[in-house]
Amino acid sequence: MQEYVKDIAAMDLTEYVAVNQPKDEDVCKALKRTTPARICVGKAGSRLKTETYLRFRADHAVAQDAVWSYVDEEVVNQLGFIKVQTKCKDKDEYVTRPDLGRTFSEETLEYMKETCPSHVDVQIIAGDGLSAPAITANLPDIYPMIKEGLEAKGYQLGKPIFVKYARVATMDEISEILDAKVTIILIGERPGLATGESMSAYMAYESSTKKPESQRTVISNIHKKGMPPVEAGAQIVSLVDKMMEEKKSGIDLRL
Repeated sequence: MQEYVKDIAAMDLTEYVAVNQPKDEDVCKALKRTTPARICVGKAGSRLKTETYLRFRADHAVAQDAVWSYVDEEVVNQLGFIKVQTKCKDKDEYVTRPDLGRTFSEETLEYMKETCPSHVDVQIIAGDGLSAPAITANLPDIYPMIKEGLEAKGYQLGKPIFVKYARVATMDEISEILDAKVTIILIGERPGLATGESMSAYMAYESSTKKPESQRTVISNIHKKGMPPVEAGAQIVSLVDKMMEEKKSGIDLRL
């Protein structure tokens, strides 16, 4: 029978202790349950063990794939998002020209004006950012939670927009052309070695290209092993309520 090499990336490291003959294995396991950091990995002489090193390389590969992959557009289609693209023409330009990932062509701006209602209470955007898998994995759970929660509170929502090659500041131009009170962008985070599926939610009251970065309120680390998307969705609804009440966001918002 043919045997296959085990997938090193599929190992659950939550309680896996690679230290040879640890003084207290239960303590090591308890520590590992509290953090995704690479602790209790042990060594082979002065270097990492082969298994630990291979897992590091595998996780690094996952992070690279997250940057260079694409969102499953069937996901955004099923959720009713319209699709637009920033001035970036491809991934290479997106990575090397962050400025182009913050702006749109005149044709794209006009398309959004014609397609999306303006003067809404809340405009929701999803953007691939630096982790396409974050959107594919989390959007189906978080978007319905936000939508239903905000509608239950009586807020008027705009047409949801998916932005390809998006940076966080993408939200500012969209907010300005649609004149939304609160703008939310759900965007893939820069991936690390703990996960390639982490998403952030940036929110701003009357978001504008003329305001500083500090205008934004953010929830980060949204993924199944961090803050679950449904829980993050509930927090977003609560924060939007607070922003609408105080007409502020970012460092000016009192929480």
